Amino acid sequence: MEFIVSLLPLIVMMGIMYFLMIRPQKQQAVAKQNMLDNMKPGDSVITIGGLHGIVDEVSQSSNTVVIDCEGVYLTFNLNAIATVTQGGNIIDRQEEIEAANEIAEENYEAELRDETDDNL
Repeated sequence: MEFIVSLLPLIVMMGIMYFLMIRPQKQQAVAKQNMLDNMKPGDSVITIGGLHGIVDEVSQSSNTVVIDCEGVYLTFNLNAIATVTQGGNIIDRQEEIEAANEIAEENYEAELRDETDDNL
């Protein structure tokens, strides 16, 4: 009985270490793997070296990704991708981008009208 009681603090500390250190690390690994699995052409990414680019093609079989960096195409291992900075494919978001551009254009025209009214 004394042996079990003497091991109890050690068991409690291991349990606390699991919940504070190991479990969050596993969750981060799963989240990164999901991010890499959902990456598709058109997504904007940042590599672990700090290189910004747009995904041109993803090959899950060879575990590589081709990134377009202002006309220069570079091939990286999927593990070299640190973050996907854009939530989705830019081609799929074209309508959203056009709507945002229209709103910005309307705001700009309204500002110009206000400035001309103030000058008169």
